Amino acid sequence: MTTTAPPPRQAPDDGARPGLSARVSLGRAFRPVSIEFLLIASAALLLTGFGLVMVLSATSALGGAQNPLEHVLKQGVFAVIGIPLMFVLSRAPLKFWKRMAWPALILAVMFQLLVFTPLGVSANGNRNWINIAGIQAQPAEFLKLALALWMGYVLFRKQTLLSNWRHVFIPIVPVGALVIATVMGGKDLGTAMILVLVLLGALFFSGVKLRIFVLPAIGALGAVALLAVTSPDRMRRIMSFLDQDCLANYLGDCYQPLHGIWGLASGGVLGRGLGNSAEKYDWLPAAANDYIFAIVGEELGLIGCVVVLGLFAMFAVGAFHIIRRTDDSFVRIVAGGITIWIVGQAMINIGVVLRVFPVLGVPLPFMSQGGTSLLSVLIACGVLLSCARTLPDRRAVAAAETPRRFPGRRLTRRS
Repeated sequence: MTTTAPPPRQAPDDGARPGLSARVSLGRAFRPVSIEFLLIASAALLLTGFGLVMVLSATSALGGAQNPLEHVLKQGVFAVIGIPLMFVLSRAPLKFWKRMAWPALILAVMFQLLVFTPLGVSANGNRNWINIAGIQAQPAEFLKLALALWMGYVLFRKQTLLSNWRHVFIPIVPVGALVIATVMGGKDLGTAMILVLVLLGALFFSGVKLRIFVLPAIGALGAVALLAVTSPDRMRRIMSFLDQDCLANYLGDCYQPLHGIWGLASGGVLGRGLGNSAEKYDWLPAAANDYIFAIVGEELGLIGCVVVLGLFAMFAVGAFHIIRRTDDSFVRIVAGGITIWIVGQAMINIGVVLRVFPVLGVPLPFMSQGGTSLLSVLIACGVLLSCARTLPDRRAVAAAETPRRFPGRRLTRRS
């Protein structure tokens, strides 16, 4: 008589696999972040906090006796919204940003077109703001991020065709020109120049041939020069910038640049002390906006300026490390466009304060007063942090390269 052994009992799957997948998911969620992630997040948080302190100082003379915190509280609301949103968006996968490229650009352009409706607000000759229920916003700030995402997606899809200039031209140049035209319709040359930088930066990091890259670069520079020459207001500001004897036009176009450089120079090495600026008392226009770096130099001196420059350098190092280490062309192009935008805009703003450039009206990222600007930059940092999460683990890469570096060598463990 033969007996057949019963099959071995198997453990139920309904408890083991979900538990295992839960542990794997938790491990991925709480795994150590890369050094690039830490550099970008730390620089963004420190610059935002530094900016809130300087906005409070620069607007303390304008807030009024009853509510001197009015301006910094408005800025703080956008910081409270933007910082958590930055870390939430850092969890988004790359496929989410690829799917959002076209919708983000279309929505941003539609938002920008609101400046030409009755909601639009004009200031200092520019019509680039809207006012909805007492809340003023600058839609063009979101165009910068939307253009970087869109450029990354389109160039990523055309990666194998970028050696042909026709595939670079269409749809990059027509769509880019349309986006920039919506800003130039409001006569905002400074923001248009930043958009041109985003477009050229994305083309550069996409790896197009130099001869193909040079043509759009020359065209962009020619367009900016044409827009400057055809505007009497812009030409007047450029000529005042080139004027060596600017004191002769002190009450004209030289008033703001002179007070900016005077405030920056009067701080010396250690500064006058936080809150002790003299220029913010109606001497320096836009002290909390485009010229906040002058207030930093006046109150905190050379040391404060070096700290700000060091934080932007830390941000740039983290961002360029993403570009260098990634194998994904979409990550490289998007990260390159965002980095050129934020770092380039910071350099232009500081250059205007130092009178290296004429007055262009671009804010200092993270620090200048303006909720829309702060929110858009923090969202862009969320995209960069999402890209940083895709980088390979340095320890895993080093462990994989060890056998190739030392072939035939056995690693023995000492007892």
